[in-house]
Amino acid sequence: MRVIFLFLLLAGAASLSSCLKILKPGRDFARSPVPEAPDYRMEDNWAALPDRRDSADVVPRNTLLRDNQRNAPVDVFFVHPTTYYWRKQWNASLSNERVNRFTDESVIRGQASAFNSTARVYAPRYRQATLYSFFDEKELNGKEALEVAYDDIKTAFQFYLDNYNHGRAIIIAGHSQGTVHATRLLHDFFEQNPKLRRRLVAAYLIGFKVKPDEYTTIRPCEDSTQTGCFVAWNTVAWGNTYEPFANGVAVNPLTWTRDTATAPARLNLGGVPQDFDRQDKRVVDAKAHDGLVWVHPPAPKGYPRFLLPGHPELRHSFHIADYSLFYTNIRQNAEARVRAYRMLMNGQ
Repeated sequence: MRVIFLFLLLAGAASLSSCLKILKPGRDFARSPVPEAPDYRMEDNWAALPDRRDSADVVPRNTLLRDNQRNAPVDVFFVHPTTYYWRKQWNASLSNERVNRFTDESVIRGQASAFNSTARVYAPRYRQATLYSFFDEKELNGKEALEVAYDDIKTAFQFYLDNYNHGRAIIIAGHSQGTVHATRLLHDFFEQNPKLRRRLVAAYLIGFKVKPDEYTTIRPCEDSTQTGCFVAWNTVAWGNTYEPFANGVAVNPLTWTRDTATAPARLNLGGVPQDFDRQDKRVVDAKAHDGLVWVHPPAPKGYPRFLLPGHPELRHSFHIADYSLFYTNIRQNAEARVRAYRMLMNGQ
């Protein structure tokens, strides 16, 4: 599993470049084969669809949580994080069953499912950029790979609007590379489109830096029921800093505010570990600080930090657990924002 943890790594740390050389594709982007673009009319090119059994339908074992997509009043468009780190080519092929299986069993199950009590889950597969793309600073290979990935997300979202949405309200959610693309999606589809923006319940832009002034019309959420706004955070062990994410938005996922007050662990309704077999109530506390959310490391196992020899600064990162440490709070908050949104719309 240590290799699996690697490609869910916190992107953006320039000091990692030397250790990640082993993951650099052997050819430049221009000389590397680009996988065939997905046809989103084909259900196999979606990791999650609400009218089909898939990993977004599950709930943690041994809990009372239930999937309610059949009756859900809104949709969530979920963009998954990096699950491809190989060096064969710069972008993943959607025919790679190994990557697809890992995507489904890890992040679709462990992250996208957090919304299945209140939203119908749509999650496209896409030609995601390999992990090294985030560290290819002196060349354009990584940028080109991320453009290919975003082209797919943009195409998938337009297909979703044209064929699946039917005027329903929308939650946008992502993590890590998924948040990079979801952030752009809000610019391209919501920022300058008041009609569509009116249908935005909220955006969960987790696991990457989002600036407070990223948008002119969409603002960071200031409380637990505000709608038409976005939340963001990056989780680290208490008292640590991470320069690449300094001055980003950090919404405390236990209080849903941006102040720096410490939220005690009693407000944590339940983390869900990687094995997806329980809820750990009061698993961590939380405090927003300079673009990060500080937590005292959890006692239960199943919430890994990233460990990379030679880079002790990353031993503080809970990037892999950005969703799982706050799983039940995210679930409840999505429900609360949907209720608030519906009340607002019904009152107009």
